[in-house]
Amino acid sequence: MSADSAPLRFSAAGRLRTGIDLVHVPRIAASLAELGERFLQRLFTPDERAYALAAPVHTAERLAARFAAKEAVIKALNLSQVGVHWRDIEVCRAADGACSLALHGRAAEAARALRITEMSLSLSHEGDQAVAVVVAFSDPAVADHPSP
Repeated sequence: MSADSAPLRFSAAGRLRTGIDLVHVPRIAASLAELGERFLQRLFTPDERAYALAAPVHTAERLAARFAAKEAVIKALNLSQVGVHWRDIEVCRAADGACSLALHGRAAEAARALRITEMSLSLSHEGDQAVAVVVAFSDPAVADHPSP
């Protein structure tokens, strides 16, 4: 095999990290119906709960999209073994509807250790499905996490 035909391989732990998750909205609706406030408080921050509950007809899909975002962050940052709390990953919504991420606790510590300097989030829901995609950029040259 010549050098020109050798495969070009990329490391999963490179500077660009991605995560995606798909959530079945009825599963979230069932958990909400069965567990109620306990479910909400365990998984979602006060602001996430307030946004989701503000439009009862959309509550399950809004929660499903946020749950998908949390899972996508876990995948992008490889946090499954770190033991982060669900509320350590927060979906923030700007007045114009744009969503972003805020990391707290162990999730923030892990992001700092990975030298994550930027994260982008995209959410969508249609029918019975909600999806989230997270892209994170890690810069090994950064000594400390940048201040907001």
